[in-house]
Amino acid sequence: MNNNLSPKHQAMFDLFQKHVQAEFDGDIETTMATMTDEPHLTNVPVRTGGVGKEGVRKFYSNHLVGKFFPPDVKMTTVSQTFGEDQYVEEMVISFTHTTEIEWMLPGIAPTGKFVEVAFAVFVGFKKGKVSHEHIYWDQATVLVQLGLLDPERLPVSGAESAQKMLNPDLPGLEYD
Repeated sequence: MNNNLSPKHQAMFDLFQKHVQAEFDGDIETTMATMTDEPHLTNVPVRTGGVGKEGVRKFYSNHLVGKFFPPDVKMTTVSQTFGEDQYVEEMVISFTHTTEIEWMLPGIAPTGKFVEVAFAVFVGFKKGKVSHEHIYWDQATVLVQLGLLDPERLPVSGAESAQKMLNPDLPGLEYD
């Protein structure tokens, strides 16, 4: 137990960790058991996810649980915020794009390139279970790193964005 958290917030955190671990382990039954009867999931940049128990189960079964990320994935927490019925985690996720990641990069074949990207995950809770997940990331940052978007032609960057989240002292863009 984290001594800095209230018992309610610790329970929220523990439940979400169980939920995420079940996703990684490919355990759809445990994943779904952590959720309410009417959950929803939205991966905001690409609008993937599901609504309702069957919609979320179908999405998880076909596109996410057991297929979450390539084997070398690393998740680094930047910050955590707890509300009355919500948990928000800001993190940096890095991985080598060696497998298709349908929930994040639908239709994009593995490129073999390394990706590092900042995420924000908003998790809602009702009656002691996960009611929703809203997941945000900068898709342009990912596409630049995969070589699918030219950063010279647009105001976007690659891994530098995530690296700045991990180290605020790194330089940013400067304008004259």
